[in-house]
Amino acid sequence: MTTQKPDDLEAVRQIAAMLEPFPSPDRERILRWARERLDMEPAVQTPQPHIPIQPRAITPRVETPGGKAADIRTFIDAKKPRSDIHFATVVAYYYRFEAPPDERRDSVTADVLIDACRKANRKRPPKPHDTLINAAKAGYLDATGEKGQYRINSVGENLVAMVLSDGEGQRPKPRKKRKTRKEGPKKTKK
Repeated sequence: MTTQKPDDLEAVRQIAAMLEPFPSPDRERILRWARERLDMEPAVQTPQPHIPIQPRAITPRVETPGGKAADIRTFIDAKKPRSDIHFATVVAYYYRFEAPPDERRDSVTADVLIDACRKANRKRPPKPHDTLINAAKAGYLDATGEKGQYRINSVGENLVAMVLSDGEGQRPKPRKKRKTRKEGPKKTKK
């Protein structure tokens, strides 16, 4: 019995065919998640060129030309997180992927969370560090190994990109109430 070696080019064709209907940013995210799932090293990313920041008016822009949120407040308003855990996840996502290049960071701390609350005009969580711990326990963030620092993972990315994408959050659908039959006196046959 001979085992046939898998065909590399056929795998490439299948992957390309499956990714074809998705826009480029979604393809990148899907490939990144697949690499994480297969316990592979992250793909080498080419550094983005430094773009000088032009002074701008104080009024916030809703979106940049690339379609990304211009500031954290706009991004959080668009995602409408319903809990502190979701808020922490949205903040980590923003700073990892959506923030201007000079503000990006791989991990967030309680201080970053407090600053995001201030910028987004949101009430501070009572214990910001505990909020980050709870977001990690919920599976949305991972501890980096450095005290108090947490990084968004693929589950958190999925929450922000897919579930909170319409700004609805994880609102449960209202259940329809069943009509209950009222038990009356039993009728007896005569």
